[in-house]
Amino acid sequence: MAAEQPSFPDYSNYQRLPSMVLGFHGCDESVGEDVLSGKLPHLATSVNKYDWLGEGIYFWENDPLRAMEWAVAAKDNPRLSKGKIKSPFVVGAVIELGHCLNMTSRVGVEEVKVAHQILVKAFEKVGAELPKNTGNGFFRSLDRAVIEALHESRKTAEKALPPYDTVRAAFSEGGPAFPGSGFDDRSHIQIAVREKARIKGYFRPICA
Repeated sequence: MAAEQPSFPDYSNYQRLPSMVLGFHGCDESVGEDVLSGKLPHLATSVNKYDWLGEGIYFWENDPLRAMEWAVAAKDNPRLSKGKIKSPFVVGAVIELGHCLNMTSRVGVEEVKVAHQILVKAFEKVGAELPKNTGNGFFRSLDRAVIEALHESRKTAEKALPPYDTVRAAFSEGGPAFPGSGFDDRSHIQIAVREKARIKGYFRPICA
């Protein structure tokens, strides 16, 4: 007989994060300059079926170097970016996290687990197969589907729940930073901004 799971208080109120963070986005120089000049009001929302955190404008939190590495990699591998990158570039943004699906918290992870159960039932009902994460976990179609199911379930709940402005998660990537290390070479935190008003401004990063 399985042990009964303990009941914990509802801490969902702490998913609202008032802090400002700096985010960095890798792109082509022409796009970056258009955003910085105001010609484009915002970076484009990513809607790829394999996006790790669902739909949103993607940023590397406090990590301009990782954003530049991604832009350089996307120049050589067009599959990584819908827009072609000829000249790798980084745009900085000041982001107010607001109501954040924070996957670095237990509350956020538990909500995603519930969303996965909802998605499984929906696919079973129509006899369809769940999406899968592929490419050694790089193309995360399952994770995207779960997160989008979460957003939809909040919208359609009997008592509608407030939408999330941002989604934030930590990822391990790149293998050990040094032999025997528990740190990965390209570990990072990513943010997907769903509510554009949470982006308070763009800036040009300064190299030391």
